[in-house]
Amino acid sequence: MKSHISEISQEEGSRVYRRSLKVVVLSQIFGGAGLAAGITVGGLLAQEMSGSENYAGAPSALFTLGSAASAFLVGRMSQRLGRRLGLSAGFLAGGIGALGVIGAAVADQLFLLFISLLVYGAGMATNLQARYAGTDLAEPTQRARAISTAMVSTTLGAVAGPNLVDPMGKVAESLGVPILAGPFILAAVAYLFAGATLFFFLKPDPLLVARSIAAGQAHNASSAFDSGQGDIAHSRGLMVGASVMVLTQLVMAAIMTMTPVHMKHHGHGLGDVGLVIGIHIGAMYLPSLVTGLFVDKFGRTITACLSGCILLSAGVLAATAPADSMPLLIAALALLGLGWNLGFISGTAIIVDATTVENRAKMQGTLDVTIALAGATGGALSGMIVAASSYSTLSWLGGGLALLLIPIIVWSRGSKSANREAGSKGISTNG
Repeated sequence: MKSHISEISQEEGSRVYRRSLKVVVLSQIFGGAGLAAGITVGGLLAQEMSGSENYAGAPSALFTLGSAASAFLVGRMSQRLGRRLGLSAGFLAGGIGALGVIGAAVADQLFLLFISLLVYGAGMATNLQARYAGTDLAEPTQRARAISTAMVSTTLGAVAGPNLVDPMGKVAESLGVPILAGPFILAAVAYLFAGATLFFFLKPDPLLVARSIAAGQAHNASSAFDSGQGDIAHSRGLMVGASVMVLTQLVMAAIMTMTPVHMKHHGHGLGDVGLVIGIHIGAMYLPSLVTGLFVDKFGRTITACLSGCILLSAGVLAATAPADSMPLLIAALALLGLGWNLGFISGTAIIVDATTVENRAKMQGTLDVTIALAGATGGALSGMIVAASSYSTLSWLGGGLALLLIPIIVWSRGSKSANREAGSKGISTNG
């Protein structure tokens, strides 16, 4: 395999890019179904098993904390061995974690539930890192669209997952498993299928091919990234991209985590919860194809600024909507998902622009750790804030926090001249 990869040309790389993107799309469909279980019923399961609302935010915190550790490991493994092995291992761990959640529910062991949710988080980290595999061989003007194509495919599984809560609950009940653990049966199967898809079909490995092409072009003039100004521009790009993604993840995770609990307290059933979260997840991923075109055409920073404004409107609407109003709750969570989508894709594109094949997977994994920790923080604090105050207070705080995106964007735009000196890979070429 190594000798074959070493002979791959730029033209062959383009063919591998198209094939890799198709495989990533298929794996993301399965991965989306896997991550939806924890989002939809994780908090409700912990609340039921513990008998306390204070633990309702713990599952989101735990599987995002597990996601952080897994992002680091998957990134390192991918950098060393390629995307195929790194991503496959991550999805396998996520599937094992989902099986552990089922076992914990059956045994009514809260400690085992928390440990299993940590492992389950590996699936979430891997599902997000798979988006990078689609960009390894993409041209700079294709990167946002490649990211968005991978993400939009997650919609099929992610939207179906929450709406299968009731059917999977019945399946679980027929097997002697607690109803709320039913969606994790789907998650286990979905994550294992996603891992198998990548392991058997992501050949040749896009990151290894990109590395080979880059080595073949090593005789060309040194890139701007190798210069002092290039280093500064790319470091700034990493900071801006990470900041955008961290803030959008923190706001989204905090409000989303407590919405099912808020709805249940006001008489909504699992079917209503599944509908609202399903639409929310659809809004997180379905706009991705349009978002990718928008980012590539109008710029990374403009899109990130728009994300902050939409997240603010989501927080305001969630805070002021009557608890019994399904249309307004749906609208608030849809805006929350859309704001996350815009911030996440623009932030990811900035990060891809600011890395090279020599450090890409490792750096992306490291940054995803920070993003996952932001989600864990949002999930953990959300339950405490609601317990101490209200869901409305949480939503106001989340919307206000999103406004921090504006000064970050202003700062990054102020460094436009430095970014231009970084060359075609700098964030200013698209922002």
